[in-house]
Amino acid sequence: MAESNRRGVPEATVGRLPGYLQALSTVAEQGRTSISSEELARLAGVRSAQVRKDLSHLGSYGVRGVGYDVARLAEQVSAELGLSQDWPVVIVGMGNLGRALASYEGLATRGFHVVALADNDPAVVGTVVEGMTVQSLDDLRPGLPVSVGVVATPPDAAQEVADVLVGLGVHSILTFAPGVLEVPADVDVRRVDVATELQILTFHQHQREIAVSGPEMEGAS
Repeated sequence: MAESNRRGVPEATVGRLPGYLQALSTVAEQGRTSISSEELARLAGVRSAQVRKDLSHLGSYGVRGVGYDVARLAEQVSAELGLSQDWPVVIVGMGNLGRALASYEGLATRGFHVVALADNDPAVVGTVVEGMTVQSLDDLRPGLPVSVGVVATPPDAAQEVADVLVGLGVHSILTFAPGVLEVPADVDVRRVDVATELQILTFHQHQREIAVSGPEMEGAS
């Protein structure tokens, strides 16, 4: 199993931490100071045993009959995710998706600060989006304080954008373009593919239909 850091937090656990943090934020907004593993599991959409196992990797075990201290646990999860500081982000591709990401207030409230927007369309370069002037891809220069690059371009432009981001010294890339990006080994890439997620959903839907209709439907498919 892949490990997220030298402390040995499993990658699967890291993937669930943002859900725990969101649940803790919701509870904190309600003015509550403690939460049980069962309720945290329900809010995050996992099993309570999984919650306890995941949080044990952070050294948090809760108190029997009381649960977890909401503020302290949120602080632990935030620290593990590196959210004790703001991470500068550049978004490349100012189509509908890129503009939506630039205006998404959830980035700022979750530790990310958009510092630059870029596009290669001459009709878009120089326009203002969310108070920032859109730059051309060529205008992005090494030295720009960016930790995370977001690729919101069509597939045929994604590799060029990734190359530019790597040249800027970016080691973390989130791409919404289908396909595999070729990057150095020390660059982490996360891919969000809506079509893939829909296909996974239809797989589960198909399995439910098979369970209801019997093997005849499976053979027909």
